[in-house]
Amino acid sequence: MNARPLVPQMDAQQVNDLMGKVYPQLNEAFRAFYATDVFPGGCVVRLDADERHLRPGNTVSGPSLFTLADIGGYVCVLTHAGPDALSVTTNLNINFMRKAEAGPIDGHCRILKLGKSLMVFEIDMRAGPDQHTVAHATGTYSIPPTK
Repeated sequence: MNARPLVPQMDAQQVNDLMGKVYPQLNEAFRAFYATDVFPGGCVVRLDADERHLRPGNTVSGPSLFTLADIGGYVCVLTHAGPDALSVTTNLNINFMRKAEAGPIDGHCRILKLGKSLMVFEIDMRAGPDQHTVAHATGTYSIPPTK
């Protein structure tokens, strides 16, 4: 059972604006990572993968997908636990399922548990016309104590 209700305190535009202020280097030269939806208990984040995200073989790189997974957790913790930019990743495990090519990759993120000091989440990253899973991750964010 969750210690906190899974009710978002911000929408996608508000969290994108906040990340632009507190984490400007994420999309410094071009906008690639952003939230497209926030809903009770989760969010959808997107990577607009282009040649900057490709490794040899025209495959979206692991670090790019790892970043998408981490951004999904960050958006969930900011929107559901409160806009404290000091929330940090304490764990992130990723499994790469199949090749992802350049184009939009959507991360469907779901909060598994939202407690007082930790949030556990999972994210299913999907790409291509059939929206096949290209990677799946689980992670934990540490939530700073309230003052």
